[in-house]
Amino acid sequence: MKQQTRHQFIKDEIYKRTELHDRYGGQMQGGISTPSQHNIILLFTSQTGEQYGYKDGWTAERVFLYTGEGQVGDMTFTRGNRVIRDHLQLEKELHLFEYVNRGYVRYIGQMMYRGFQYRKGRDINGNERKVIVFELTPVK
Repeated sequence: MKQQTRHQFIKDEIYKRTELHDRYGGQMQGGISTPSQHNIILLFTSQTGEQYGYKDGWTAERVFLYTGEGQVGDMTFTRGNRVIRDHLQLEKELHLFEYVNRGYVRYIGQMMYRGFQYRKGRDINGNERKVIVFELTPVK
């Protein structure tokens, strides 16, 4: 049974990623974690992702651009990409964390999907592809 509670992460608090998964579940690898027993989606961003074509960050309009998942070929709206796009219909909250050290993340805040854009990029084999970049806005 899914727990429909408000999750009280503390802004700017540092969390050990493994402890988040011990408590909520979800995939321990990758940037999008979808705990099945909770109404949350955990998003993880890191500067080191840029070496793999994942360039996340804030725009001047306070929109967070978050690169979708998928390492080979065009990104599609499956798995984690689909749940980010459909999080409101799925009644799931998006929570964004940023790596500050190996295994440790800082809580940025609860986010809401606003839209997406396609960008050109390279997959892990060096082939050109379409990359999904989500536009996320902070929940007040």
